[in-house]
Amino acid sequence: MRKAVFEGLVCDEAQHALSVAYVGEDPTYVLREDGFNYHIDARTVDAQIIAVFKEQIDGNQGVVGDGMMKMMGKDDLFTKAAVTSALKNMDKNLEQLYQSGIPEQTRQYLGMMGFRVTVNRSGEIVDFNFPSTPSDDEQ
Repeated sequence: MRKAVFEGLVCDEAQHALSVAYVGEDPTYVLREDGFNYHIDARTVDAQIIAVFKEQIDGNQGVVGDGMMKMMGKDDLFTKAAVTSALKNMDKNLEQLYQSGIPEQTRQYLGMMGFRVTVNRSGEIVDFNFPSTPSDDEQ
């Protein structure tokens, strides 16, 4: 069964987190508006979010790779090669992500960092909040 990849991180325009419900085997984000429940296909929303991530990663692979290695607590040649390969082959791993979703602990961490995606009832992203690392001037 497929998963809603960003469960708990997608909200409506009033900033209420959307619950997830299944229509058959397909996950949907449920947006409640004016007394109606709108079931928004999770894969459509998730694909938009992943496209934003991919766009940011494509322009900054070196920085992203270094950050991933730092988060893993490893700084060796083999880890760097594995991370670089994973970033280059991200598209090939998307189907697995749709099947397994992001681990609960990772989603909680993203939420604590302030990550939040706002969608309208059509499932279009209207706001994307992904906190960035402060620049040297901000530190």
